[in-house]
Amino acid sequence: MKKYLVLAGNIGAGKSTLVGLLAEQLDFYPYYEPVKGNPFLARFYNDMKRWAFQSQAFFLASRARCHRQMMNDPRSVVQDRSLYEDAEVFARNLYLQGAMGAEEWGVYKELYATLSETLPPPDLVIYIRASVPTLKKRIARRGREFELNISDAYLHGLNQLYEEWIQSFELAPVLTIPGDKLDFVEDSQDLKAIASTVRQRLHDKQTLLFPYDM
Repeated sequence: MKKYLVLAGNIGAGKSTLVGLLAEQLDFYPYYEPVKGNPFLARFYNDMKRWAFQSQAFFLASRARCHRQMMNDPRSVVQDRSLYEDAEVFARNLYLQGAMGAEEWGVYKELYATLSETLPPPDLVIYIRASVPTLKKRIARRGREFELNISDAYLHGLNQLYEEWIQSFELAPVLTIPGDKLDFVEDSQDLKAIASTVRQRLHDKQTLLFPYDM
């Protein structure tokens, strides 16, 4: 039976890496973040208040298109980040920071609510919980220049929103991976433990990978 998995987590949590590794372990097809450029992104970074809504609306539309494509794919799939995070974490963060106005946020939420109600939910969300020091270490390891100046405060704020979102998410079971304790890149045993647990959790609602360690 076809399955749909979502990998969720902050910048640097290791989502893209784990998507590829789980695709190999589980024989799923990986769907990474859309590579098509956001035409509003450069303008957004120059003037966030002016272009935040347009930029986030573009991302939301791209995520929805990818979501529908995955639903039409006969294979089991694993996705790198979803439209749920785009809305509940990144767009919400822009609103809380004042980059998106109340009316724009209201329109955006209506669009998101309509899409999330009409698109089939995942079978399982795998959330990589990682502290800011771990995120910073992994960001430095992959060496993307535009990410190197991300502040600790920004990552901490996103972590808080991720925790709020994941605690309230009810569309699918959630499996939380302790990202500070497991290194699924360097330690093959950690990867095997994650893959084995994912296979099991596709059929129940256990919420933590190792609940006795948390």
